[in-house]
Amino acid sequence: MPFPAPLRGVVPPLVTPLTPAGEVDTASVRRLTEHLISAGVHGLFLLGSSGEAAYLTDAQRLTALEAAVDTAAGRVPVLAGIIDTTTARVLDRAADAVRAGADALVATAPFYTRTHPVEIADHFRRIRAGADLPLFAYDIPVAVHTKLPRDMVLGLAGDGTLAGLKDSSGDEGSLRRILVELRRRAPHFSVLTGSELTVDCALLAGADGVVPGLGNVDAHGYVRLYEAARAGDWAAARAEQDRLAILFGLTEAGDPALMGPSSAALGAFKAAAHLLGHIDCAATAAPQVPLDESALARIRGRLAEAGLL
Repeated sequence: MPFPAPLRGVVPPLVTPLTPAGEVDTASVRRLTEHLISAGVHGLFLLGSSGEAAYLTDAQRLTALEAAVDTAAGRVPVLAGIIDTTTARVLDRAADAVRAGADALVATAPFYTRTHPVEIADHFRRIRAGADLPLFAYDIPVAVHTKLPRDMVLGLAGDGTLAGLKDSSGDEGSLRRILVELRRRAPHFSVLTGSELTVDCALLAGADGVVPGLGNVDAHGYVRLYEAARAGDWAAARAEQDRLAILFGLTEAGDPALMGPSSAALGAFKAAAHLLGHIDCAATAAPQVPLDESALARIRGRLAEAGLL
């Protein structure tokens, strides 16, 4: 299918199901992909933060991506995360994504190395030139320690380097200002919020869609929220957002004295997806700490409270 410009709607960032031995469970990748498409999502994002891309080998990334692309079979666009430290390494991952049949690419700024906005812009231009697919910038300063400058994003949108932005910066004011500028300068550019908790606000401000990790758990809820917003029924959108905000509490089930926020959140998404029957195993990649039985009980309670069990 032709890649939509702009891309709109609900684009969940799939978790990467693993076997107890830590290998990619392709049968569960396929089942989760099919479930999300059946729920009415508008695209799929593989190998992002929720997909544990930072923990997977290159071969594991490719295995998961190929399974999802094959299962999607052109029904919705598949965006492939090509997240790595430097331009050369990102281009290698981009080549894998092209061979796998991805419809678009998602890249962060370079990280570990300390870079300047001029270098970051050149990074994105080299990726776009090296892989002839639409390219989304992923703004996630908590992970890469660089906030993408607004003027740089606008420039790369204007010259066609970038097709869109996944904003996980948590800076709602900056997001609003970039949306205002894009309406004037690049109306075909897509802005997707990565904040599960403020989707209604972002859509009201003009964002095109959402990339919700919680969508692995309740894709139907995010589709209802998006459709209510598109219809201008902001009361219904707010009510759905409120329900999802309560459900998001499952990411706090893990004990912060025993694990980091990544282990808690990704473990919760996977545990919930397992309890709902979408994946066979809730294992997360090493060295993340697994959730204990008390945490799993709290997650089950959240799912029951939300009417999902």
